[in-house]
Amino acid sequence: MECVVQGIIETQHVEALEILLQGLCGVQRERLRIHEICLKSGPHLGTVASEVRLLCDLEQAEPSWTVKHVGGAMRGAGAEQISVLVRSMVESKTSKNALRMFYTLGYKLDHELLRVGFSFNFHRGAQITVTVSSINKMLKLHATDEAVPVTPGIQMVEVTAPATAETYAEVASAVSSFCEYLAPLLHLSKPGISTGVVPTAAAAAASLMSDGGGTNL
Repeated sequence: MECVVQGIIETQHVEALEILLQGLCGVQRERLRIHEICLKSGPHLGTVASEVRLLCDLEQAEPSWTVKHVGGAMRGAGAEQISVLVRSMVESKTSKNALRMFYTLGYKLDHELLRVGFSFNFHRGAQITVTVSSINKMLKLHATDEAVPVTPGIQMVEVTAPATAETYAEVASAVSSFCEYLAPLLHLSKPGISTGVVPTAAAAAASLMSDGGGTNL
């Protein structure tokens, strides 16, 4: 399982967010350039449509591939009372032949994206990953060099943490607590709930840029 929240930030404030994250996380950022291919199953593979994502890390000297399946969100009173989305997730490293294999199985290309940005991986009550990236679409099939922004001037921020059925409440609490530190720059919520940009972002960013993140927010 994983706990996840998402939000958006204007590109002009991303540098300030990076300064804040650097101070909070205490680790170096990792560059991000991910080619994401979304595949959906054909009608002969079952009555319920299946979706998998192939992720190719283009930052590696030898591009590495990961296959990921995101399941449904946890439901019920417990899920409604926490501010993060808890969902099932299966992820595994795979070979560069994975796309050909899924095509052979009957999966079809639904869409593909290129995510460009950076991430921070650290431990703060849970193993948390913060990803900040622009979402780009390909004008031609697999043409990552010709990708253009889907929403120019806006970048996606995602905070995720792995969990189990026994630990999700604790992990969700850790993610929520961490997100409070980012509140002056952006609001993070469950995927699918759009909150827009935060009115205080410009002032918070100016303060961070002026003193390198030393101001207490």
